Amino acid sequence: MSDKRILTVQDISCVGQCSLTVALPILSAAGLETAILPSAVLSTHTGGFTGFTFRDLTEDIPGIIAHWQAEGIRFNAVYTGYLGSAKQIALVRQMFEVLRSDESFVSIVDPAMADGGKLYTGFDAAFVREMKTLTAAADIILPNITEACLLTGTEYREEYDEAFINDLLSLLKAGGAQTIILTGVGFTPDTTGIAVSEGDTLRYYQHRRISKGSHGTGDVYASAFVGAYLRGRSAYDAAAIAADYTVKCIENTVSDPDHWYGVKFEQMLPYYIERLK
Repeated sequence: MSDKRILTVQDISCVGQCSLTVALPILSAAGLETAILPSAVLSTHTGGFTGFTFRDLTEDIPGIIAHWQAEGIRFNAVYTGYLGSAKQIALVRQMFEVLRSDESFVSIVDPAMADGGKLYTGFDAAFVREMKTLTAAADIILPNITEACLLTGTEYREEYDEAFINDLLSLLKAGGAQTIILTGVGFTPDTTGIAVSEGDTLRYYQHRRISKGSHGTGDVYASAFVGAYLRGRSAYDAAAIAADYTVKCIENTVSDPDHWYGVKFEQMLPYYIERLK
């Protein structure tokens, strides 16, 4: 396989600039052949919209995996985002084993299930327990602080210090995580950033905090990280590129009050591509 082929497993939110509608264009812009496996189809994402439709695609996944195996289709990487049910987690772990291309295969998990101290709509403690098994099996995980707390049984804090973050990272490592990209880490009111734990190395990348939050930025960040990492950047450099790109996307959106449901990431793709050169 001369070019890298990645499989991304997450939902299709038909409107809302998140999940697969973000991952596919960003990974493609990074020059990666990108295959998709939808975990669910929603009319919109669940943040701020009401009355959305939801179709769980769990029962379709085993047949898709079996077909790919029969065709000899393999991937250099599998990257997961929002999964529609706890049952899908076992199926994703199976993918890590049966769809890997060679020894260079990498599994990357964004445990997209919570933020701001609480689980997303539709998730419960049973889902968290299953997600722990997936993050333990992955090569790289990209939790935010809420998700890291849930994965480690740590009480969530709005305010924290470096010692708290170090303890979270240690607990995630003890749970099986190898490389951890912990997002939303800020020690001052006007900064936020990422903690990158790889082996015995811990590095922080800080940037300014934009006070107005935006839906879908976690998916933008994770996809930009995966694209940069699979293009040969180190975990730290990929984390920095993804952070800078996400900030650009937010800056490009905050002045438009009607665009509350996501960020205008498409217009910033030339910036991302330039950073990858």
